[in-house]
This record gives sequence, C-alpha cells and structure tokens, in this order.
Amino acid sequence: MFSLIPTHLPLALRSPRVLIAIGATTAAAIGVASYALTRRRPSAEEIERERRELLARVGRITDGTIMDTMVAEVRQPALDLADDPEPVRPGPLTPDMIVYVYRIAGVTYECAQDVTMLADLVHGIRTDLPIQVRYAPQNPANSIVVAETWSGLRLGTYPNQTEVERHDAI
Repeated sequence: MFSLIPTHLPLALRSPRVLIAIGATTAAAIGVASYALTRRRPSAEEIERERRELLARVGRITDGTIMDTMVAEVRQPALDLADDPEPVRPGPLTPDMIVYVYRIAGVTYECAQDVTMLADLVHGIRTDLPIQVRYAPQNPANSIVVAETWSGLRLGTYPNQTEVERHDAI
C-alpha cells in the first residue's frame, strides 16, 4: 500500500492516516459550505412573527401611550345620495403603524410597530386610553403592543357594533 503513495510528498503527508484526515476534512468543509449556500432562510415576516411570539411569551409589561396611528389612504367610491337616502358610514379605520411611547428606569422610549399583518387585532383601536407594552428586559427598546397571542391595546366600541362584538372587543 505504501508503494501507491507518491514519494515526492513530504514525510508527514505520506501516512495513510494523514491522507484520510485530509479527505474527511475536505468532505466536511464541502458539506458545511453546501448547507450554508442551500439552506432555507426565514423571510422578514417570519423573523418579525418570531420576535412578537418571544416578547409575548417572556417580555415584561409596562404602561405606555399611543402617540400616533398611521393609516394608509383608502379611496372609497363616491356615493350617490339621491339613490340611497341613508348612506353607509365607514367604520373605524385599521392602522398600518402604531407609534407609542413608554418609560423604563427613567428612560423614555418612542417606538413604532408595523401592524399590517395584525389588522384583525387592531381594528377599532382607541388612542385616547393608556396601553400596555411588552419589552425585552435585556433590551428595553425591543417592544410590542400587540401580537397574535397578546394585546396591550384598548379597543373601542362604535355605534354600528352589536352587543356581542362589544363584549368580544373588551
């Protein structure tokens, strides 16, 4: 077997154990590189959902205030009042972004949360009431006001809601 190993190699590389170790290391490096290049990377929505789930599960709660809600402009078709004696009034708008402020250990944090994926949970939000904010204890700037499993928002009642919808909103 030693006759198959080339003699121009240095003495340390002529050992079969060294050749096997080099081959195994090369195969492992190729495997790691192929995994790194072909693995499925999470999308931005998946990363944000995981962040919300983590904060809803282990985050601390503090009081906060909504500063602003940003709503995408929705154009509604013009109503012909002559044909319909009682026009349909639009309900409360659903915000796309909630800007809120909270205070921890004398430091005031102003944050915003994109709630476009949580539209059914923020429909009818009341901005005149205090809210609860969940934040990460090790990074207080990492916070949320609503997630799939938790909400610190106060939802309002509107004239067109039924009594059952009012009870569900509370």
